[in-house]
Amino acid sequence: MAHHDGGPMADDEWLGAPSPAAALVTGGTPADDFHVFDTTLRDGAQREGISLSVDDKLTIARLLDGFGVGFVEGGWPGANPRDTEFFARAREEIRFQHAQLVAFGATRRAGGSAAEDLQVKALLDSCAPVITLVAKAHDRHVELALRTTLDENLAMVADTVAYLREEGRRVFVDCEHFFDGYRANPEYAKAVVRTAHEAGAEVVVLCDTNGGMLPARVQEVVSAVLADTGARLGMHAQDDSGCAVANTLAAVEAGATHVQCTANGYGERVGNANLFPVVAALELKYGKNVLPPGGLARMTQVSHAIAEVVNLTPSTHQPYVGVSAFAHKAGLHASAIKVDPDLYQHIDPERVGNTMRMLVSDMAGRASVELKGKELGFDLGGDRELVGRVVERVKERELKGYTYESADASFELLLREEIDGRPLEYFRIESWRTIAENRADGSHANEATVRLVAKGERILSTAEGNGAVNALDRALRAAVEQIYPPLAEIEMANYRVRLLSGSGGSGSTARVTTALRGDGHAWTTIGVGSNILAASWEALVDGYTYGLSHLGVDPL
Repeated sequence: MAHHDGGPMADDEWLGAPSPAAALVTGGTPADDFHVFDTTLRDGAQREGISLSVDDKLTIARLLDGFGVGFVEGGWPGANPRDTEFFARAREEIRFQHAQLVAFGATRRAGGSAAEDLQVKALLDSCAPVITLVAKAHDRHVELALRTTLDENLAMVADTVAYLREEGRRVFVDCEHFFDGYRANPEYAKAVVRTAHEAGAEVVVLCDTNGGMLPARVQEVVSAVLADTGARLGMHAQDDSGCAVANTLAAVEAGATHVQCTANGYGERVGNANLFPVVAALELKYGKNVLPPGGLARMTQVSHAIAEVVNLTPSTHQPYVGVSAFAHKAGLHASAIKVDPDLYQHIDPERVGNTMRMLVSDMAGRASVELKGKELGFDLGGDRELVGRVVERVKERELKGYTYESADASFELLLREEIDGRPLEYFRIESWRTIAENRADGSHANEATVRLVAKGERILSTAEGNGAVNALDRALRAAVEQIYPPLAEIEMANYRVRLLSGSGGSGSTARVTTALRGDGHAWTTIGVGSNILAASWEALVDGYTYGLSHLGVDPL
């Protein structure tokens, strides 16, 4: 992706000249044959818990352009200072290679003219080459929300679309509450579509604003509207019924050639149609080339990168791009996958930039362990006794509360112990303890002491920390780093505790998972114990043992 390094772009460069890369995707006009339209920066940003800065929006816009969508809706210029600033900076700082930037706004006010409407002027001032207008398509919304007549609403649509077209902009019209409006008054809903189309709107988008539609009804309505109006139609689906992706694809089946989505399905209430499964279905199931070459293979990376920007944990079970999308746990599945991965996978995960994963659990059989070992770099196929021991040990430990599904590092250490006949060790622990002190002034102190032997040297280390676990971690690190300085490259990325069944409450068995990283590598370990400190200690020792091994440090 190239960036604009010079001064402001010329208006003709910004407003319409398709880049060579865009022409590759669409045959001359950016995204002309089929539109993939992303509204993460506007509709997606309405999700509870998301608050995007201008820099965030610029970063996401670049990611979406690099992914290869045809249109990126940037927000509502003039409605708030942040969106106005975004369009000003985007013009200066981004040279879009695949997408055109879209400004969102409303039709002119009732009783006025588009040429004199300040909000319409703000859309033009954004210098976005494409403008999406929201228009009322439900008669009750026209009368109760806009407080105007049905005829005046049509005039507002026609006047605003025609004016913006005269000013050289591409115009799309979003028919808000279209499906509910169609149910109440189909002739008026279609009149809005027809009016927008005849005034010069390139696409008229049918919006399931309340998200209550089902696929069969969507397909029926889109087919009827297409036949009756002759307009080019698009689909905008909310996910309140859990059908946004299915409804979007149903609209495509009926003839829609424009889909509006958001990255990871972000959006108001429960969200919008998820960009990634929609695009993957279009490319892999319908055979439509809606992305530039290589775009689909970047999908998982882009999904996770956008999640990082909005500060939300990526959904592990999201179709195509979730870390669990191609994760296999059942022994029956593993046995089949060992013969042919396609037997339990609908696509090759590499096509969307993801990978197949084998999960080791108490449901695992020999095939699961063999495939997981191969994934970790161990060929176990010729040793049935070894595989049997690993399977039994995993099942035995899971009864005690361990789970290796997301703790690959601990599983690898277990596997290596069975292969080598002894555990991988860099140090031997003599003892450890923690002290919590509550002082008269209300302050607290936590101290830990660790005694260990490494390479023949006995080490005593004491450290304070923010809590007992942190003190224990610091004391262990201080001791081990004296003998193995590369440990300084390893850092803790995450720490989680879960209380398992037991005597209940503070007497429950604890399961701790630690996520560590170092030298560009990340790994997760697990510990289980009768208390949080014991479980944490096991996870920490596993974490540093595994880390030193992958840093190439020789063990004892």
